[in-house]
Amino acid sequence: MDRIPEKTISEIRAVSDIVSVISEVVLLKRAGKNYVGLCPFHSEKTPSFTVNSDKQIFYCFGCGAGGSVFTFLMKHEGLSFPEAVRMLGRRHGIAVSDNDLSPEEQRRIREREGIFDINEQATAFFRRMLVEDPVGCRALDYLRKRGMSMETIDRFSLGYAPEGWDALTRFFADRRISDMLLKQSGLVIAKKNGPGHYDRFRNRIVFPIAGTASRVVGFGARVMDDSLPKYLNSPETAVFNKRRSLYGLEAARSGCREKGTVYVVEGYFDVLALSQAGVPNVVATLGTALSSEHVRILKGYVREIILVYDSDQAGMRAAFKSVEIFRRENMDARILVLPEGHDPDSFIRKFGRDAFEAAAQSARNMMDFMMEETIRKHGLSVEGKIRVIEEMRQPFSAVSDSMARSLYIRNLAERVGVDEAVVAGRIGRPASGRDSRRENDPRGAYVAEGSDYQDSIGFEGRHARIERKIVTVMLQFPDLLAEIDRRRILDDFEDERLKSIGRHLLANYKSGGEHHISNFIEKLDEAERAIAINLAMEGDVWDRGGCLRLLTQFESGRKRQTDNLLHKIEAARRNNNQALLLELLKEKQNRARKRQTIN
Repeated sequence: MDRIPEKTISEIRAVSDIVSVISEVVLLKRAGKNYVGLCPFHSEKTPSFTVNSDKQIFYCFGCGAGGSVFTFLMKHEGLSFPEAVRMLGRRHGIAVSDNDLSPEEQRRIREREGIFDINEQATAFFRRMLVEDPVGCRALDYLRKRGMSMETIDRFSLGYAPEGWDALTRFFADRRISDMLLKQSGLVIAKKNGPGHYDRFRNRIVFPIAGTASRVVGFGARVMDDSLPKYLNSPETAVFNKRRSLYGLEAARSGCREKGTVYVVEGYFDVLALSQAGVPNVVATLGTALSSEHVRILKGYVREIILVYDSDQAGMRAAFKSVEIFRRENMDARILVLPEGHDPDSFIRKFGRDAFEAAAQSARNMMDFMMEETIRKHGLSVEGKIRVIEEMRQPFSAVSDSMARSLYIRNLAERVGVDEAVVAGRIGRPASGRDSRRENDPRGAYVAEGSDYQDSIGFEGRHARIERKIVTVMLQFPDLLAEIDRRRILDDFEDERLKSIGRHLLANYKSGGEHHISNFIEKLDEAERAIAINLAMEGDVWDRGGCLRLLTQFESGRKRQTDNLLHKIEAARRNNNQALLLELLKEKQNRARKRQTIN
């Protein structure tokens, strides 16, 4: 971190507004001086994630995550500090030299940037093969027969991977791209017998997949006949993770935020057809089940997810797999099953956008959908009722909210005609031991007992509370740092964490460093950073007079403590209580030693 010049870091920080950066992936709403939203780093119903524009910091009162704009990118994108600085610098045209990075940081950045560059070149190559080269005529004709307009082809940068084993390999060989980096990109595969590589995608329509930073992270590819496998995706790479990637998200962001809802479909062509028909809020998973990471990403844009399937059985399988994910992520979801014989692509082309949106209005709550389909599957014979109740045990047990669970049980009991108490007894207790009362914690989110966060910011006792206020003053009223240093206030701190934060503040002040909170917190370890940001977020307004009175109050309290200790020592001497005298003298010595360690 220290290898990048402080001047460069400060320059990039100054032009990178934290609210703008975070609002790209988190739905923020103004709340007084701050902005709040659902935390992207843990599951919650009530927003506890807070961003302060004036101080250029963020903090989650639920999980304790917090820091500057660099910290956010590091945590959200999985970057190192230099990579985060470099990423923001690139946005604003501020260069960060490789000479400022360690060898390992240079290696990581070279690999990531190399893959991004290869993906960009590959996207251009595949596109040229589709729309400019004669080899792409059949592929272009295929897309047109699927109803794709040139506008859609251009908007989603669709391409074509030619037949043969080495068209892309030869393209990159002419550009002197290393075989190692090509292999790391996932676009080529090493030959099993002998040296060299061959193309992963051959004679397929290619769909570039953009990440949250709007850069191509990987590719999907589809055959144009009945060959298997029908679809192929890039493998996991340094920039591509299927559990965190959604096809079409880049194009759907604004539509998702405007509508507050997103349609999640299964195929690339489903996204293309719906988007082309005027449905702006649609994404697709990449051949994988919807993951917690997917849901958490979508929570940054929408309040509700509608899963769209082409059959009841597909919907049922998905519902049973994902009910726990939606519960864990506190996200509302509904299921839309299209008429038999239709997927989203064919439905929208035959019936149009209005019919699709009308069908979406009737999308069913996930639990209601599972109940109805389970009853339809097993019927209402005695044996059927037993199977229905047994099959609904797992999804019901995933509902930790006692009221919602009770209502679902009542609904099921009425539908199958079985006494509610019997159904409730058969379903059993919730699978999670999580206390639903904690969902309404005034801090806005549940904090697990024994978590590092909870332990790291608990301050007990009157003295600790005053020390906490003093550090808050140091963070928010830097004009007092010189006075605090002169009066050696930190010498008498009892809480070692607060004392350490205070030391860092004074060291930064004495070195002439920039006092801006977003700069200072980068120099703290993770535990101290959580405490400092928590204090910096407090809304108290201090003036110089109030600060000085606080310092005097603290000194008076410490003087009373010292006087009381001296009186106790004198009393122990008079009473010839040697054991007590030794204990008190040790306490006096420990206090003196603590004061000496400050400097």
